[in-house]
Amino acid sequence: VQLVESGGGLVQPGGSLRLSCVASGFTFSGYVMSWYRQAPGKERELVAEIGAVGVMKTYADSVKGRFTISRDNAKNTVYLQMNSLKPEDTAVYYCYAPRLNFWGQGTQVTVSS
Repeated sequence: VQLVESGGGLVQPGGSLRLSCVASGFTFSGYVMSWYRQAPGKERELVAEIGAVGVMKTYADSVKGRFTISRDNAKNTVYLQMNSLKPEDTAVYYCYAPRLNFWGQGTQVTVSS
């Protein structure tokens, strides 16, 4: 099993980023996928989750209306579109497969002017 995130970086407040997570080693289309984040000195928290076919989506209250989770099962990829970014969104973002209890390596997102 492998989950490889990409798309992080430095962005100014109000900007946008799109994170990608490419999965391999399991039947991606059959699994719920999640994005978590961990800021310095804080616990890892759920940001968004998407059902196996992409219909069910849930979001943390702190990102509702700004972030969108989506997936392309043909490409074994889950995305996190992040708009209107705030400094408090700064964190390492992780892709997670709950049923497999498997994490990606994380990608750093820094929101700063």
